Amino acid sequence: MMIERKRSVKDIFLIMILCVLTVIFLIPMFLVLMNSFKSRLFVSTQPFSFPNAQTFVGFENYINGLTTSGFFMAFLRSVWITVVSVVIIVIFTSMTAWYIIRVNSKFTKSLYYLFVFSMIVPFQMVMYTMTFVVNTIAFNNVFGIILVYLGFGAGLAVFMFTGFVKSIPVEVEEAATIDGCTPLQTFFMVVFPMLKSITITVAILNVMWIWNDYLLPYLILGESQKTIPVAIQIAMQGAYGATDYGGFMAMLVVAIIPIIIFYISSQKYIIKGVISGAVKG
Repeated sequence: MMIERKRSVKDIFLIMILCVLTVIFLIPMFLVLMNSFKSRLFVSTQPFSFPNAQTFVGFENYINGLTTSGFFMAFLRSVWITVVSVVIIVIFTSMTAWYIIRVNSKFTKSLYYLFVFSMIVPFQMVMYTMTFVVNTIAFNNVFGIILVYLGFGAGLAVFMFTGFVKSIPVEVEEAATIDGCTPLQTFFMVVFPMLKSITITVAILNVMWIWNDYLLPYLILGESQKTIPVAIQIAMQGAYGATDYGGFMAMLVVAIIPIIIFYISSQKYIIKGVISGAVKG
């Protein structure tokens, strides 16, 4: 009886802590939403106050932001870069992880540690060299940046896929080979469908990273081929450094809506995939 009571008190305390952390996490998002309906003059002076008759401007910030930022072209460009990059990252890194586990040689072990090491190196250490190389080989476009994202995203993806591939019985692949499957057929018809949970996890993490990324598109694409974060920053920056914070907040709300919908619809796979990769790795 005492043990159950202690466990109940512990659970209640844990739930309270989680509720407090949830509120703390949601406060910045609520402030962005609330300030998106205020006049630009009051966002910086009264950021924590609710909109009233004096400060409320309705959807004016949203209309101004959408019409001045080139949002729709930036949205299409961001969708293209995000979707294609994630698809390529998932396919190439899952095949690489499968190769590393099944071959299991000194070369593949060295290759694995090379991918892990790439996760440790900060982006700031290589961004200037990377920008020079990308510009030199004419990769500074919406196609070249996809390969750059593949390079930066491969480390974590290979690490996660490798942990999950270890759990797949090799006998399943041997049976497919006996039935006449080539290595590519074995991977795409047998192995890859079994990687569903970790694949969705890798996809979600990379979607959130690439969709919200500002620095890499700005360095590679510049202002001529703007993605959503770059378009918002440039459009809302006025003369002499004055920023339209109302429009900035409104565009932030619009920009995060797709990623929130995508995350909520797929969040159950994140925990499942991460746990599977961690435990079985």
